Amino acid sequence: MQTVALGSTSLSVSRIAYGCMGLGGSWARDDAVTDQTRREAVAAVRAALDSGITCFDHADIYRWGRAEEAFAAIWSAEPSLRDRVVLQSKCGIVMTGARTDATVGQVDLRRSHIVRSVEGSLARLQTEYLDVLLLHRPDPLVEPEEIARAFDELHARGLVRHFGVSNHAASDIRLLKRFIRQPIVANQVELSLLHLALINEAVTFNQQGSIATAHTDGTLAYCREHDITLQAWAPLKGGAVITGEADPPSAVAREVARVVAAIAHDRGASPEAVAIAWLLMHPANMQVVIGSARPDRIRAACEGDAVTLSRDEWYRLFVAGRGAPMP
Repeated sequence: MQTVALGSTSLSVSRIAYGCMGLGGSWARDDAVTDQTRREAVAAVRAALDSGITCFDHADIYRWGRAEEAFAAIWSAEPSLRDRVVLQSKCGIVMTGARTDATVGQVDLRRSHIVRSVEGSLARLQTEYLDVLLLHRPDPLVEPEEIARAFDELHARGLVRHFGVSNHAASDIRLLKRFIRQPIVANQVELSLLHLALINEAVTFNQQGSIATAHTDGTLAYCREHDITLQAWAPLKGGAVITGEADPPSAVAREVARVVAAIAHDRGASPEAVAIAWLLMHPANMQVVIGSARPDRIRAACEGDAVTLSRDEWYRLFVAGRGAPMP
């Protein structure tokens, strides 16, 4: 699989990453990791490795921490693997009931919460360090000095080597960079043919009554300008890009799935590969985070690394996703 440089670091990572949210069983809080969920995790991770993936994405909240715990079974199956992969995890989201003071879901980017979250992730992952830590979502009560203290401590202790963000706008990153000493190397954002505001914003600029549905603060261009790798999560929009079955039902989703299927048929490729290749063709050199726990779906998505779309095919897909022709 082809690789990309992660931000301004010397890390070379597979341009398709494996998102581990699907590992570890159900989302029920009181479930436990079982031998079965460990075997399923190992099978999924091996399918990703066999497809050339070297970067694995976690978050402390995935399956209430059980995704990280189940993933750690790979160390027994592949004892020499740790030095050959890049592990990243995310922190900041506090789910309802996770703490006695969390009666509703919230975000906590205070130093104490960040440090505790990383220590918990390391224990569950059975590793001594994270290659990358991402702040999962912006905190409206953020005090950037707190984040700076947390990053300094984690870096000095050797617990985290590089830092980034997730779901952060350019303005959020600019504020954070005033206070932290470490480079921001990645920004993980939702991006797909059915969630393309980041790309579409430039097209709809200066269009009165445009079809734009979200203002993205110029985040895509900002990240390109400042060597921040964009990591695209939900690249298949929960499968809707392939099936056309969106919630709520959408004529745009059905048209996207039709065009994806047509191009896949013409090329003898999987629909998943075509949808992934559309993202990989963007000149931002983004990294795409796939998330299925099924080995066959993992392999199908990774075929996107070998598919190079024509410019016309890329625009056919883009116009389908926009739900309107180009201006």
